[in-house]
Amino acid sequence: MTDQLLYSKIFLLQSEPLKQELLFFIDYLLTKQFADKQNLNKRTPKFGCAKGKFKMSDDFDAPLDHFNEYMP
Repeated sequence: MTDQLLYSKIFLLQSEPLKQELLFFIDYLLTKQFADKQNLNKRTPKFGCAKGKFKMSDDFDAPLDHFNEYMP
């Protein structure tokens, strides 16, 4: 597709609302294009990469004193 074909079709649009809608769509396409480039640069975390960085307390599963009145 050539630029000249795009320009000629845009020029055929007579309605201002249609031109505004076309402008929004072009902005959407540009956003989508740049978002795809940014996603390529992102690293995906590997399974187990946070191993050893968190420590759970030994009494993690123990009942909390705050909920004694709700327990049987």
